[in-house]
Amino acid sequence: MSNSDSYPKSSSGPGGSRQPAAAPRVNAPSRPQQRPAAAGAGQRPAVPGQRPPGQGQRPAAPGQRPAQPGLVKPAPKAKVRRARLLVSKVEPWSVLKMAFLLSVALGIVTVVAAIVLWTVLDLTGIFDQVDGLLGTLAGTESGGFELKKVASLGQVASFAVIIAVINVVLLTALSMLSAVLYNIAATLVGGIGVTLTDD
Repeated sequence: MSNSDSYPKSSSGPGGSRQPAAAPRVNAPSRPQQRPAAAGAGQRPAVPGQRPPGQGQRPAAPGQRPAQPGLVKPAPKAKVRRARLLVSKVEPWSVLKMAFLLSVALGIVTVVAAIVLWTVLDLTGIFDQVDGLLGTLAGTESGGFELKKVASLGQVASFAVIIAVINVVLLTALSMLSAVLYNIAATLVGGIGVTLTDD
């Protein structure tokens, strides 16, 4: 004989379709009742001797915004360093060497410039025009005066060399004398002030 109570009854879902009922579990262990989660669940236990978070912090000053985590405070702008120095003495020997080298360079530039200028005047025909003008003023048709004979390239170059040598001697001597005079004046007034700053 079959007992109708030994089989589970099928429950009808929406729409009239019957769904098989779940079979009852045999000897299923009952789950213990879970206690409600206490406040602060999921946090790490406090280490002995450590203050809980939120305690021991200074209260924010009125009108001051609380610091937001994750924001980096920009570094303060570095101050420009300045140093004020006095040129109290100039070494005459170093001034002599520098003045000699600079005057030699200036003499070389003078000689080269004189040669280039004479060449340009010759190529452009300036010497011939000057000869014609002087002949017209003198009243002679042929123009017996020639500027090239008086100021030839060799004469111009030698004259430029003489001027360059004189400049080397004078500039070197004057520079050394100026250094000595500056040292004497610096002992009285302290020298020239110079202010140095960082870029």
